[in-house]
Amino acid sequence: MPGNSAATAVPLLPIVQKEEWQPPPVAEVLAVYAGRAKDTVTAARGAAKVRESLNRARANAAQRRAAQKAARHTPRSA
Repeated sequence: MPGNSAATAVPLLPIVQKEEWQPPPVAEVLAVYAGRAKDTVTAARGAAKVRESLNRARANAAQRRAAQKAARHTPRSA
């Protein structure tokens, strides 16, 4: 049959080795912040927000684990 698609050759693309991404050097990234003054009030406020968020997430995870444990533990009838 002239319309047989199985006999049609598919051109193969050359395999190009992908270059692995590397993050920029730390010194290069931090150089942007080298001249900045340290704002301790804002830093402390930010740290407090992060701590509060982590504590909230930790409490939610503990509550979720307790609920899952309670759901798995079925009470046995006498």
